[in-house]
Amino acid sequence: MIKDLKGGNDMKITMKTPLVEMDGDEMTRVIWAKIKEILLEPHIDLKTEYYDLGLKKRDETDDRITVEAAEATKIYGVAVKCATITPNQQRVEEYGLKQMWKSPNGTIRAILDGTVFRSPIFLDCISPTVRTWKKPITIARHAYGDIYKDVEMVIDSPGKVYLTFEPADGDSGKVQRDLVHDFTGGGVVMGMHNLDRSVKSFARSCFKYALGTKQPLWFSTKDTISKKYDHRFKDIFQEIFEAEFRNDFEKCGIEYFYTLIDDAVARVIRSEGGFIWACNNYDGDVMSDMVATAFGSLAMMTSVLVSPDGVFEYEAAHGTVTRHYYKYLNGEATSTNPMATIFAWSGALRKRGELDGIKELQAFADKLEKASTETIEAGIMTKDISSIADLYDKKVVTTEEFLRAVAERLK
Repeated sequence: MIKDLKGGNDMKITMKTPLVEMDGDEMTRVIWAKIKEILLEPHIDLKTEYYDLGLKKRDETDDRITVEAAEATKIYGVAVKCATITPNQQRVEEYGLKQMWKSPNGTIRAILDGTVFRSPIFLDCISPTVRTWKKPITIARHAYGDIYKDVEMVIDSPGKVYLTFEPADGDSGKVQRDLVHDFTGGGVVMGMHNLDRSVKSFARSCFKYALGTKQPLWFSTKDTISKKYDHRFKDIFQEIFEAEFRNDFEKCGIEYFYTLIDDAVARVIRSEGGFIWACNNYDGDVMSDMVATAFGSLAMMTSVLVSPDGVFEYEAAHGTVTRHYYKYLNGEATSTNPMATIFAWSGALRKRGELDGIKELQAFADKLEKASTETIEAGIMTKDISSIADLYDKKVVTTEEFLRAVAERLK
């Protein structure tokens, strides 16, 4: 849908349904505003439900605004999120916070019950560190539980730690109590959990994403060591695949298989890419950074949270780029790579266009990505890319200069 502004000289794409827009922190917040101003608003009559997830606003609202943003995403179906700070003690003191607020991403993932899919932005001028890789590798990360919702203790004297289950119905015959360790001195102990419904959502999201992208799906855990916890994941994946997805996978000509995490790592390094690798929460956290770095950098990694009921939240895979932000505050020019944030916006706009049947919005998202990648391949790039790009003639520019170069190609 095209809206005629300024007497027919300036045509903008109109939107039916808003995106949920989650603003963020530090340098990425600055880049966020510039992307909207330079690349989006000249072409789109942008419609968003805005939530400020900057650290000060989260503190001011006792983090209620993060929950509200996630709930709005469930209503509107598509969100785009800027990078945010997860505060440690140093950040609590720096910002004068009431407390050490939880990760906004963790809160949003728990509410949406989604799976995070991270894929590299593939450029002809950047050769992957792993020479066999010819196609992107997508990491599917389970986004609930495990070590991210653990309970920990520091043990400073001899004693026994037990893992105990007490049923809600009070049936003493169902009580389970296992010795974790008999400590003779100091040490540490950790308990973690997951939920069958969350693992099922993880599995279904992965199978649906694989079918949608027509890519093989790998899943890996360490069930030979974790014979109950990890084995539960393996069993649920296999049960759902057999009952709901095997026929569709065979029709599509793609495969699903399970393997141990250590075998998966070896297979990944020897592969040419072009598949989805599903990992438990911690494994996915680590492996997505490894894959991103090997393909270029975290600034060249897309990320989308997908819930099994069809809700999508797009974001950059990297953080808030604190070091560049302090330079920016001092009035220094910065050359921060905005590609992952651009692709977060393009992904959200494309999905909004798909769901609302607005082909012009989908086409714009494609053009925005093409203009961004072609700008780099033409030799105009930020400082981080210049060190890894296989180009003879390279021009290092500031973030804003890069965005304006992309805008020229969009015209």
